[in-house]
Parts: sequence; structure tokens; C-alpha cells
Amino acid sequence: MKEKLYRIIDANLNRSREGLRVCEEIARFVLDDGGLTKEFKSIRHGISDCIKLYPATLRGIVSTRDSEDDVGNGKQKIEKKHGGWRDVSAANMERVKESLRVLEEFSKLIDKKISDRFKRLRFRAYNAEKKLVSRF
Repeated sequence: MKEKLYRIIDANLNRSREGLRVCEEIARFVLDDGGLTKEFKSIRHGISDCIKLYPATLRGIVSTRDSEDDVGNGKQKIEKKHGGWRDVSAANMERVKESLRVLEEFSKLIDKKISDRFKRLRFRAYNAEKKLVSRF
């Protein structure tokens, strides 16, 4: 059971940090917004800090990964083309929010304190998204 739980956590840790990195790059290179860039980076680092709170090490979490045999690895789905920076940022913010919610929920099975940290990060992501959208 723990292996399945850590596979979910691993996938969503990656998804949330990747999405934040995309938004961070848009804030930095497209919008030239240092404050927003720092906020995305801070949330991303906050997620990385949460990894240290799990009973398993990062190596233990990553060892459960099975990208090649994962039934949801993306081979079946073709993503639509983005129409511009707004679409790229919107799609990635959705990934971030959804994955943070998954991390919040499944972390409750391990430690409520970890779950609470993900909840706070999710609300920070909501606020960062509002700032990002206001810039377009």
C-alpha cells in the first residue's frame, strides 16, 4: 500500500514543481516581474521542503516510480496546442493547483502536518495565479 501511495506522491510532487517552474519562467522572462518570479520559486521550494517531512527519503519515494509501465504516462493523450503565454500559464497553474490538492489529500494518510503545509502552499498558488492573470 505504501508503494502505491508514494507513487501518487512522487507523480504529484513532480507535476506541481514542473508547473510552477513554467510559470516562474513566464513571470521572469515574459513579464519581467521579479516579485512574482520569487513567489513561484518560493512555492516550488516549499514543495521541495515538504519532501523532507515524509518518513521515506526522496530516494524511497522516487524508487516507487514506474514511468514506462504507468497506465497514465501520456501515451494515450495528445495535448492541445497552446495559443499563447496566457494559455501556457493557465494550463500549468491548473496542474499546480490540482497536484497540490492531491498531495494535501494523500499526505493525510501519512502525517496531517505535511498535509497542512500543502494546503497552505495551494492557497499561496491561488494568490500567485491571481497576480499572474492580472498581468495579462
